[in-house]
Amino acid sequence: MATAGVEGGAAPVGLPVVATDFPAEIAAARATFEQIEAVSNPDALRARVAKLEAEASAPNLWDDQDNAQAVTSALSLANGELERLASLSSRLDDLEVLVTMAEEGDDAETLAEADAELASLRKDLAALEIRTLMTGEWDERNAVITIRSGAGGVDAADFAAMLLRMYLRWAERHGYDAKVLDTSYAEEAGLKSATVEINAPYAFGTLSVEAGTHRLVRISPFDNQGRRQTSFAAVEVIPLIESTDHIEIPESDIKVDVFRSSGPGGQSVNTTDSAVRITHLPTGIVVAMQNEKSQLQNREAGMRVLRARILARYQEEADAEASAYRKSQIRTMDRSERIRTYNFPQGRVTDHRINLTLYNLARIIEGDSLDDVINPLIAEDQAERLASLEESFN
Repeated sequence: MATAGVEGGAAPVGLPVVATDFPAEIAAARATFEQIEAVSNPDALRARVAKLEAEASAPNLWDDQDNAQAVTSALSLANGELERLASLSSRLDDLEVLVTMAEEGDDAETLAEADAELASLRKDLAALEIRTLMTGEWDERNAVITIRSGAGGVDAADFAAMLLRMYLRWAERHGYDAKVLDTSYAEEAGLKSATVEINAPYAFGTLSVEAGTHRLVRISPFDNQGRRQTSFAAVEVIPLIESTDHIEIPESDIKVDVFRSSGPGGQSVNTTDSAVRITHLPTGIVVAMQNEKSQLQNREAGMRVLRARILARYQEEADAEASAYRKSQIRTMDRSERIRTYNFPQGRVTDHRINLTLYNLARIIEGDSLDDVINPLIAEDQAERLASLEESFN
């Protein structure tokens, strides 16, 4: 919010000197909302909700648990989208009423409240507007994030745990469901790897820009000489593949090993062999699952992730063939170079793909301001895709 300066001390009695042009700002916000609403298509959403509600009320719904979970999850997400649109529309109407009350009553406090609500609305509209840029085939899907510690020893393992917390906190802040599917603990501290499923509208489209090598620079808390340490962690993001997607994996193509689940420091947390490790023999892809209570549940969760990784591999190969000329590939899994640096001594986060530097590291690593990095990346990605399309027509 821009504010005009007042010379000579105190501001005059009455309304504060505020540069905000409420009619113009509200009109602009409403225009943005109408664009979002047109893309979101509430009528189609309501028709989808009605169809899903009919499926969810079927007496034999839970005969097929995978399908039942897919139906109930899709219903929850569709209702959430409708509620989000309705809430924004209502807030715009309420803001107009609030401004009118403030101006008629010469109420500085209410006008300040309206100004704060306008800023909040702008932020929420911008976040929703970003979704309208997501036009990829899998962007609407839930996402599976796998984090692996890299070079840097115990600091890298601790960094992997920090990244897991960042994504879990980001999901919590947005009210999204996040489920940790697998964790492999390091000996001293932190994680060797972790896999988490994020269930949210456009989760893959939003989080796919996080895939790549992340770098941490800090004074190591594990070094008794207090030296600066650089460590790395790799983040993989793939769309969740549902059982209805018909990606067939013959039993002859997989090898399944069972073992006991383990916790921090290698301690056993289960007295039965409930954890599973699935190897896809043709590609060499390995998936391990141990966070469910039964071997069957871990196998089912593992197969879902395996299907997603196989699809990601095939999609990556297809993209490489079709788009080899593209200079920057924000959404592919193959990133041998670092994409982002978290520099604790300087309190900054730098994303090297778009030369974005922010000095709110603490809020980003806590997941509170991760959108400040994600949203510009999505916008840049879309701009590059449009540029590539234009080049192909020239």
